[in-house]
Amino acid sequence: MLTSRLATEADLPALRALMALAIDDLQRSFLSPAEIVASRAVMGLDTQLVADRTYFIVEEDGLLAGCGGWSRRATLYGGDHSEALRDAALLDPAQDAARVRAMYTHPAFARRGVGRMILGLCETAALAEGYGRAELMATLAGEPLYKACGFKEIERTASTPVDGVVVPLVRMGKSLGQLATASGPVG
Repeated sequence: MLTSRLATEADLPALRALMALAIDDLQRSFLSPAEIVASRAVMGLDTQLVADRTYFIVEEDGLLAGCGGWSRRATLYGGDHSEALRDAALLDPAQDAARVRAMYTHPAFARRGVGRMILGLCETAALAEGYGRAELMATLAGEPLYKACGFKEIERTASTPVDGVVVPLVRMGKSLGQLATASGPVG
C-alpha cells in the first residue's frame, strides 16, 4: 500500500538518486539522449520545497516510490543547480497560482498511482492555503498524467539551451475548484 509523508533534509540523498533515475529512464520514450542530458541541467531537487515543508514522499513498504510537491514561491521549475530559473518571492494566493513542482516517480512504480497521489496531496494543501489555481511546467513524459488529472495546456515552450540543446516543456494550469471531479476524492 502506498503511503505519504513530508520530506525532510535526511531524505535529500535518496531524493537526488530517485530524480536521476527517473530523468534517465522515464524520459527515454520522449526525449533524445542529448535532450535527456540537457534535462538534468534544468530539472532536479529544489531543497527550498523541503525547507518549506511542501514536498511529499510516497513510499511502499519503506521503498521510495515517488516524490513531488507544491510551492507558494514564484519558481515554476528547476532544481537548486538551475539558478537562473529560481525566484523565491512569495506568491499571493488571491491572484497567483500555486506551483506544482519536481514530480518524479521511480520507474519500478510508474503507472501505479504515485503521481496521482502526489498531485492530490499538492492540490489539497494549496487549496487549504487559499490558492484557487495551480500551474506546473510539464515534461513530455509527465504531460499525459497532468492532462488526465485536469490540467490544461497554457503554452508549449522549451528550456533555455544547455550546450545548444533545449528540452521541450509544456506549461499547464488547473482550477483547484475542479479538485474533486478531475482527480477523484482526495483523502
